[in-house]
Amino acid sequence: MRKYLLLLAVAPIALATPAAAQQASAQDEPAAEKGQDKAPAKEVFSTGVAKGRDILDSAISTSSLKSDEIEKFGANSLGEVLRNIPGVRAEYQGGEGNASYSIRGLPLAASGSKFLQLQEDGLPVLEFGDIQLMSSDLFMRVDSNLAQVEAIRGGSASTFASNSPGGVINLISKTGEEEGGSVAASTGLGYDTYRLDFDYGGRISDTLRYQVGGFYRQGEGPRDLGYTAYKGGQFKFNVTKELGEGFIRIYGKYLDDRTPSYQPVPVKVTGTNDKPKFENVANFDLGRDSLVSRNINGIPSLDENNNLKIYNARDGMHSIVKSIGLEAKFDVAGWTISEKFRFADISGSVFENLPLAVAPAIGLAMVNGGPGATLNYANGPRAGQAINPMTLNGNGLLMQSLFINADLKNLDNVTNDLRASRVWDIGGGKLTTTVGFYKSNQSFDSFWTFTTALQDVNGNGNSALVNVNTAAGVPVTQDGILSYSTVGGASYHRRYDVAYDINAPYASVNFHIGKIAIGGSIRYDMGQVDGTLTGAELGGGRVGIKSFDINGDGIISTAESQTAFLPITQPGLVDYDYHYLSYSTGVNFRVSEPLAVFARYSRGGRAAADRILFTPAINYNSGALLDPKDGYDSVRQTEVGVKYRGGSLALNLTGFLANTGERNLQVNSKPDGSVQVEHIIRDYRAYGAEFEGSVRRGPFSLTAGATYTHGEITDDATNPAVIGNTPRHQANFIFEATPQFVTGMFTVGTNFVGTTSSFAQDTNQLKLPGYTVVNAFVQFRPTEKLQLMLNANNLFDTLGVAEVTQASIPASGLVLARSITGRTISGSLRFSF
Repeated sequence: MRKYLLLLAVAPIALATPAAAQQASAQDEPAAEKGQDKAPAKEVFSTGVAKGRDILDSAISTSSLKSDEIEKFGANSLGEVLRNIPGVRAEYQGGEGNASYSIRGLPLAASGSKFLQLQEDGLPVLEFGDIQLMSSDLFMRVDSNLAQVEAIRGGSASTFASNSPGGVINLISKTGEEEGGSVAASTGLGYDTYRLDFDYGGRISDTLRYQVGGFYRQGEGPRDLGYTAYKGGQFKFNVTKELGEGFIRIYGKYLDDRTPSYQPVPVKVTGTNDKPKFENVANFDLGRDSLVSRNINGIPSLDENNNLKIYNARDGMHSIVKSIGLEAKFDVAGWTISEKFRFADISGSVFENLPLAVAPAIGLAMVNGGPGATLNYANGPRAGQAINPMTLNGNGLLMQSLFINADLKNLDNVTNDLRASRVWDIGGGKLTTTVGFYKSNQSFDSFWTFTTALQDVNGNGNSALVNVNTAAGVPVTQDGILSYSTVGGASYHRRYDVAYDINAPYASVNFHIGKIAIGGSIRYDMGQVDGTLTGAELGGGRVGIKSFDINGDGIISTAESQTAFLPITQPGLVDYDYHYLSYSTGVNFRVSEPLAVFARYSRGGRAAADRILFTPAINYNSGALLDPKDGYDSVRQTEVGVKYRGGSLALNLTGFLANTGERNLQVNSKPDGSVQVEHIIRDYRAYGAEFEGSVRRGPFSLTAGATYTHGEITDDATNPAVIGNTPRHQANFIFEATPQFVTGMFTVGTNFVGTTSSFAQDTNQLKLPGYTVVNAFVQFRPTEKLQLMLNANNLFDTLGVAEVTQASIPASGLVLARSITGRTISGSLRFSF
């Protein structure tokens, strides 16, 4: 890894010469930061394109969210911000990380953002946005140092970034153009959270400016957990040296933050699959409770060296990022050179409590302990007390849970993007040519350990582990643990140590003459994957289950006899390469000053990354792919759109068609309702239309977006029964709207986000009802420098069920589901200086 850091560092140093410069980056473009509250005006867009230009002269679909608008959303996570971008489907119910993102009907078969790349300041946070248990948003935070969010949907995203055929979302930092800063303190009203944000920027000299900012917070958070689950913060800085009209910038980031992971919980469902009614079980609120609890903390297991280790369940999702980067733009011999480089040291851990099954306590007691089995509390304030299974917590339920701990040892990411552009005067028009080379190295060194336990269903952070004894009094569990592995084996007790090396040359041409702009771009991705995997699932005589005296009492209990081991001396090899071609071509016609139409066709690819590891796709003796097709998936997209920007009105309408191939892993349920991991090899088709608009009349303004999508599974190699079905969670219609009234002293408004119904699973049986979330905000500015703000998220306490593991309503009437968080209200005080 270090050799890549040294090699990639050479390019930016060599380019740091005082040459005449071209225009600044997106952060330095006045049009990209000014006019946030003005009528629509010329705006330069730079994410996922060869060169920043007016969006009415570009055959692309774009959106941007300014920082002062983002703060009004009262968002508790990045996903709640990104859900306001038209076309983006964000499933953020799990907390501040490992959310799922898709765009324009592209499949969302698993977690993360497979086809949509998340970036910071023009470079990917992780090369692959859907690494299991560690997706990109786990290592990103929104704070007052953010200038804006830019998003490109489809279009040239597939050729100006690797692994991003669906689009790119880029978080752009402030860079000190405006002198001054702010300090903001916020707190939950009715729930425990405290946060301090700050940012400051300005000039050191006429040609040198800087920006610093970040946040720190702690508290229980918006759900009742019984302990301080949120703790940590982020610090970012950048220093920019202006070189004529160009610049060179050094920037850095330090993130160390802990947040809880909210997994599916037991829910009662009545009615029919087509019209279900979801209700809370007794003593457990779907919108406010979690199975994360004050009583569940130290979980013993074996580490990657098969030594005893106690894992802290309260760490939740612990993200650590230390990064340093460089960005520069200037002219050399008529060519505009753009250089971006970043090294990110990424590590941390993820602890999840994933329910496997929920049932009446008396039933699970019998399943595990036989007829006459008894129950008692294993921990918590009632440890040792006998349990009456019929009256347990007023709901009589017991749950079999899987405690998942992923130790993120090394997710280091080294990225370099070097490009050169030149504008030629030809035949009365402008021909823009661009050539570039992208190189990255993504490490993936992680260890997983799984433990199976029994736990009661109790809210307010009071859930506890439960012991089972046979009728004869023989313990079946040990301190609530059924096995120090998954039930029935060592599945998913794994060690990954793999590196992904990517090289991608790319080029584009764009000819603009009069009202017409015609362009095309091409990219060739070449990836080399090498490393080792360790786990019993690789077969070949590898042993994954042994006995281990976890508590050191000299006696092997039933649970201890089912302890997962790593076959350390028998690793499997990973050694393969892949390559694919991406291209995009489009035409834009500026009908008049405020009106343009465009059309575009694109083909992009996405490397398979870790989702094919531990599957039959690889020969683990040689490390080679058995079928080269397993190395990547492709997306083909057609877009036709119209854009209008005039006076106080802006409107964009785009029709799209996408065909996608995918190889992935999906968590769903077996026919008996129990959780399973399914390998999928599928093709999808999606078509629809996307609308975005804004209007301003005096103090009143409205921004809105809506997307209609028809999605279909067109082929499935392992389950032909789902062909013709709608992919799970794919709604026909999603929308967002933010009306607001602004004066010099106050701002008042609402933010609506909604979805129509979708199916819980690909079998298209159980429907997830549609819902609309209403968020409200009030800002009061008694002086120029002081602002008080009140935010209400989910104002009407809407129950929005976003995920159900089961495919249909089971006979028990109990399912495992995740919903949006119930109503939360927060207040903040900001002082600007």
